[in-house]
Parts: sequence; C-alpha cells; structure tokens
Amino acid sequence: MNLFQLRAFDAVSREGSFTRAAKRLSISQPAVTGHVKALEERYDLVLFRRTARSAELTPQGEALAALTRPLFGLVEQAEDLLLANRALVTGRIEIAADSPHVVMPLLARLRARHPGITVSLSLGNAAETYEALLTERASIGVVTEAEPREELHLEVLAVSEIRAVLARSHPLAGRAALDLAALDGQAMVLREPTSVTRRTFDRACRSRGVEPLVLMELDSREAVIEAAAAGIGIGIVSSLECGEDGRIRAIPITGADLSNRHAIACLARRRSLRLIRAVLDLAAETRPVGDRP
Repeated sequence: MNLFQLRAFDAVSREGSFTRAAKRLSISQPAVTGHVKALEERYDLVLFRRTARSAELTPQGEALAALTRPLFGLVEQAEDLLLANRALVTGRIEIAADSPHVVMPLLARLRARHPGITVSLSLGNAAETYEALLTERASIGVVTEAEPREELHLEVLAVSEIRAVLARSHPLAGRAALDLAALDGQAMVLREPTSVTRRTFDRACRSRGVEPLVLMELDSREAVIEAAAAGIGIGIVSSLECGEDGRIRAIPITGADLSNRHAIACLARRRSLRLIRAVLDLAAETRPVGDRP
C-alpha cells in the first residue's frame, strides 16, 4: 500500500477539491490527481465523483476516509509532539463556522498574535459545521447553541441577544425596548424555522403565549433586514449581526430569555494540538466572565 497515495486521497476527502488538496500538501495538483488515480486503478475503485468545482466521496470513498482521517490525524499529532519546542510561527488551520460575525473577531486576534498561521474558513449552518468537525475537514468549529457531544470539546465563545429590527417609520421604532408581549399579533418577517435565532424566538413566544403574524420566512439575515427596512414587518436578528443601517432600528426585546450562546469546538482527542490549543487560548481570553473556569 502506497502511503503517498493514501495521503493524497485523504487530503482531497477533507478539502473536497483536488486543487485545495494540492495546496494543503504543498505539491502540484497533477501530482495529487495522479496519486488518487493510481490508488483507484490499483484497487479497481471509484473514490470520488468529480465535478467542475468539487470532488465528492463515493460510498467506497466514505468508507476509506473513515479510516484515513484518524490515521493521518495521528501523524499530525506526532508531528505536533516533535515540534513542541519550536515557536508557533507557521502553520495552517481549518475553521468552520455558522456565523461570520462571531468568528471574525477571533480570527483578527489570531492574525495579530500569530501572523504566520494561515486560516481556511468555511461558512455554513450548524449542521454543516458539525459535519466538518466530525469528518475532520475542520479542526475548529464555531457553533450557535452547540449540542454537547461526547466526542467534542466545547467552550463558550460569546453570548448574543435577539433584537427586533424595525423600519424607522414603524410605530414601535421609537421605543428603547420592546416587551415580547408587544409582538403579539404584529406582522413579522422571520428566518426559516430551522434557524437557531428563529428557534430561540419561537420558544420564547410559546412560553409567553405570544403569537406574531408571520408574513414571510426568509433564508438569510440580510433578507430579514431588507424586508424590515421596506416596512413589510418586524424582523429579528442577533445583536452580533445588527450592523449599521440608517433605515432600521434594532431594539432589545425584554420579558423572556432571548439569548444565544456561541461555542468554539474541536474534537476532544485533538484539543491538545498546538494550533488548536492556540485558537482555544485566544478564545478563552475574551470569554464572558461568567463562563470562565
């Protein structure tokens, strides 16, 4: 068995791309393609479904990746052990997150503290972030309302509050805060039901017997803000995602727990790796006081 071929396959399985795998391994893209092709031909397998933009694992590829990821994870740990006495001046880390607004301040601190470290960031929903972590396509994940899992190490990174977003011409826009009960029967534009923000809001409404009139369900924060700014209805967004927009007001909502915790996560067995530990240490420096050990 050729370990160079397995390493190339593992890199493509993690990156979902032959081009990105080549960058990960610091070799040419044709070399990666050649290694994978040789592996497929030797064992008469099709490991990837190739498209113009990506490489998706076949069922046989998935089965092999389940073995190569922990295998080369151990290689990474061995290298980390051997480099333990060196300063952390170079390296590459893959991060997956479900919100750019939570992860970007962390990346800015990482850049300032360790400018030689290269970051690969992928953005998606919570389910996609979990998948990237569990399949080792990402070393670090940033997730809202993270679900505890035995294989994951979780630490609180930030806490946000849900705010009501209203057009400045809305009758309620002049208030300093809105009690949740004031939204009963109000026309609203909300994220899709699977959104973490939406689930938190719906749970609070049920606890208070509040029934807003949902006019639209939208698939992004930007769409919610645009609908609210157009006067279609009241929206809700995280306090970390409000931004500056002169067309709207983002008003705190009182009368219920409308907070969300944002966690930083990694595989528990990989938390001692130097790069991962460096990111966790930076996150700990700005952790909310009540959530520090």
